[in-house]
Amino acid sequence: MPDLADEPHAGDVVESEVVHDGRVWDIRRDTVDLGHSTVVREYVDHTGAVGVLAMDDAERVLLIRQYRHPIRSRDWELPAGLLDMAGEPPLVAAQRELAEEADTVASTWNVLTEVAPSPGGSNEIIRIYLARGIRRAEQAFDREDEEADIEVRWVPIDEVVRGVLERRLRNAALAVGVLAAVASRATGYETLGDPDLPLERGSWLTRPLHHWSPSAEDDSAR
Repeated sequence: MPDLADEPHAGDVVESEVVHDGRVWDIRRDTVDLGHSTVVREYVDHTGAVGVLAMDDAERVLLIRQYRHPIRSRDWELPAGLLDMAGEPPLVAAQRELAEEADTVASTWNVLTEVAPSPGGSNEIIRIYLARGIRRAEQAFDREDEEADIEVRWVPIDEVVRGVLERRLRNAALAVGVLAAVASRATGYETLGDPDLPLERGSWLTRPLHHWSPSAEDDSAR
């Protein structure tokens, strides 16, 4: 059903203010005229993020485990990070995060999927890339803070899916990424997108879907 798609729609914002200037994210309060009523909504004004599902020739997925204080847990995740560097394209950010968090680089990149993890309370959009043609980075990255204790593991993708379905793995980007990868695999990966597809927060649903094709693989290598 090609018509089954989220509909871009912007409410009439009559007032907007930052009510908390945070270290990483701000909290914004908008007064929105819905036509039939006026509502006030507070939400996390997010930079957006990228995640990387790196998969080797044996269909093993690269997972990292690190401490996440808000949930008091060391959870398994995909390498990921914020789009918080001015002018940095999402693809470049994804390549940087894979190298920094897992000392890994890839030659072939495609957009796997995009997700709004909590649209009722945040404007965050996460783009998840599928990275293949995996090799070790020439130089290890010096990690600090929570990333200093990152554990890296290669796990068969079907085993990761089983962990998600059995509720042992709860990270949202990880769950969405591996399920999307398995679903795309069933189509021969015909759903993959161009790695350089623009990602514009607030208007991401208005752009056309540009599918990737094998002939573009050389152009996607970085």
